[in-house]
Amino acid sequence: MTRGSFAFPPAELRARAIGEIHARPFALVTAPRVIFQLAFLTDSAADADQETLAGLSRSSGVAPPALETSHHALSWGQGTLRWERHTEFSTYFWDSPAPARFGMDIPVHPFGDGFAAPGPFISGIRLEIRPDTAETDDEIVVFDPTSLCRSDLKNGQATILTDFRQDGHGLTKILVIDRGMTDSARGALVQRLLDIETYRTLAMMGLPLAQSLSPEIRRIESGLTAITQRMKQHARDEADQMLSEITRLAADLEANAALSLYRFGASRAYNEIVQERVRALAETASSGNETLGSFLDRRLAPAMRTCQSVEERQANLSRKLARATALLRSWIDVELERINSTLLNSMDRRAQLQLRLQQTVEGLSVAAISYYVVGLLGYLAKGAHIIGFDVAPEALTGLSVPLVVAGMWLVVRNIRRRHAEEDRQ
Repeated sequence: MTRGSFAFPPAELRARAIGEIHARPFALVTAPRVIFQLAFLTDSAADADQETLAGLSRSSGVAPPALETSHHALSWGQGTLRWERHTEFSTYFWDSPAPARFGMDIPVHPFGDGFAAPGPFISGIRLEIRPDTAETDDEIVVFDPTSLCRSDLKNGQATILTDFRQDGHGLTKILVIDRGMTDSARGALVQRLLDIETYRTLAMMGLPLAQSLSPEIRRIESGLTAITQRMKQHARDEADQMLSEITRLAADLEANAALSLYRFGASRAYNEIVQERVRALAETASSGNETLGSFLDRRLAPAMRTCQSVEERQANLSRKLARATALLRSWIDVELERINSTLLNSMDRRAQLQLRLQQTVEGLSVAAISYYVVGLLGYLAKGAHIIGFDVAPEALTGLSVPLVVAGMWLVVRNIRRRHAEEDRQ
């Protein structure tokens, strides 16, 4: 084997495909630690997102990342600031040594007054990892007991607590009580919890849209019902008008479906990610409280079913509108066929009249041509009589009349027969 024998030309997307496997490694997290993660919608504000990241990088003495970069990390204060770009949002992750008590303010962090939000704020998380001490147990009182979720990991190395409520800064508080996890295990757990909170918020974004579309769908359903009832009695008389009304309803429905297509699809995908992260926790209930999985399933499932219901109603209504449109078009086609049949019959009668007129004209033309031919023969007989032929012009003219008429009739008949044969061919 020679050196460089594997230096083959790489495929165009090979580097990106390989790099994506290592794109989101778990951060090694020590304890005690406090972690902030903010998520902003940046699908329509990519430039602002890049400017915010560039400003943070320059303030830390680091070169801003390239425009096509989707992951970036830099040292900031006593921790690391990590930025990630996703399909429609970006996340800013920063960790720091935990304060003396759970929930205490952090005086210095990258999200202060100098931080410019790159887009609409969608999710904020404050996660603290603390050892299992009596002081930590006393701090549980900061959570709302009506929505408190508390669960143990399967191996018993940690307990997770949260009430999924936002504090005065708009952050969801999560407490992880550490009982001897490794730095790698803490990083994996932190990433799963951050994903659960971020993606469950994004998944719920489909619910307001579904609720706003429901009255519009009911209006279209009522309009279709009214039209189908009219179709029973006035289908033929008002088919054009009803088809116009159905077309407007179908246009409204398709516009709403196009508006909601991405959002409902994204909500399904985000919900599946949440369910995967919850299963990866392998949590068990603790102290009679709900687990994160059971709480989210009880709250997320109805919202996802609402989105699914609206999406299915749109699809079913689209099919009903298509069937009603096809039925009206069939009636319109039948009416058009009747009109066309009447028109064809009228054209046939007109053609027959034209044929009779043509035959009459042909008969008259035989007489007219015969008259002129007989006249020519009369002039010919007079000329012959003058130059010495003993022929009475009147007798010759009279005798030629039946012969000329018969000859002209045969000529016209042959011409008509030849044209008929050409038409048949």
